[in-house]
Amino acid sequence: RLRLHDGKLIKDRRYHLRTYPNCFVAKELTDWLIDHKEAPDRETGIRLMQKLMDHYIIHHVCDEHSDYKDAKLLYRFRKDDGTFPLTKDVKVFLRGQSLYEKLVSVEESFLKVREENSVKYQRTFLGCEMIDWLVQEGEAENRKEAVELGRVLLEHGIIQHVSNRHHFFDSDLLYQFWINFRRRRRLTELLNENSSRALSESPDSPFCLRKLNPEPGNTSFLSVQTNKEIKIVSAVRRSSITSLAGNSNPYFSTTPVLVFPPVAECNPKSVLKRPVTNEELLSPGAPYLKKTLTIVGDAVGWGFVVRGGRPCHIQAVDPGGPAAAAGMKVCQFVFSVNGMYVLHLDYQTISSLIMTGPRTLVMEVMEAVE
Repeated sequence: RLRLHDGKLIKDRRYHLRTYPNCFVAKELTDWLIDHKEAPDRETGIRLMQKLMDHYIIHHVCDEHSDYKDAKLLYRFRKDDGTFPLTKDVKVFLRGQSLYEKLVSVEESFLKVREENSVKYQRTFLGCEMIDWLVQEGEAENRKEAVELGRVLLEHGIIQHVSNRHHFFDSDLLYQFWINFRRRRRLTELLNENSSRALSESPDSPFCLRKLNPEPGNTSFLSVQTNKEIKIVSAVRRSSITSLAGNSNPYFSTTPVLVFPPVAECNPKSVLKRPVTNEELLSPGAPYLKKTLTIVGDAVGWGFVVRGGRPCHIQAVDPGGPAAAAGMKVCQFVFSVNGMYVLHLDYQTISSLIMTGPRTLVMEVMEAVE
């Protein structure tokens, strides 16, 4: 949006004796996307802009078209006409981004790479350092208010304790900004994610890379819901299945919501070389090793695919996602989810357990011993 303003593609335009402020011509924008290598062709450019329309980022100036058309039609960013929905979650996200930008722009910022238990973490800070800074800079009136702000940022997935063991405290515990707000994101990243429409056509999708778009009522921004506020993307209401899943972490009573489901076949070919039964997995002396994985969902989910049933297996793992970082591998079998034994369940049930559970996912998996 800012680049389009700088390039004068967004400006006041006159059509049929009426002036429309801060708008752009769809056909011109498609040209711009291709010229600036944001899209390889017009079809991709149209799909990208449709994504922005589907998520209330842009709209037709008179709201006469629900689809993005590559034509001489006028569209506008909702931030330019005040119709962008500023829910509490969006405000928290923007507050976190503002604090991050302020921190990284000062000389000798306390936001730096630090090591704990022989592991290096990016964008870290001590809880007490952050409290001191928030009060000093007038971002909070007192230390109590600063702690409350830190807790809100943590509950919305913007900051976290480096080993994810603690909520936010005024102490020397080490935290990090979980989101790198300065990472250059390309629009084409949106196309790795499917729309909510496709999801409704395949309710039994085995993919847990993204959460299902839920029923209205509770909502979520980024990766967690607070079970109270209305958010841009609705979140699944926590159900009794969560308690069955054994959520023992008191610090993450919030539920991750994966805003856009992935583009994928509903029934991809199994990665297993041959079927494996529960009896084979559990028989004495069987060549399978059990591992416990703790996976902290990020802004787009956990990053893996579960498939099959009785037992279920890991069908695919996003190499850049949280699951891969936790040690998850293709062909592992799912033994338990958040303390619940699941070898006897199918992938739909396990997917439901994961999606209605806490942001921090604890899974036991079994893998063949090489």
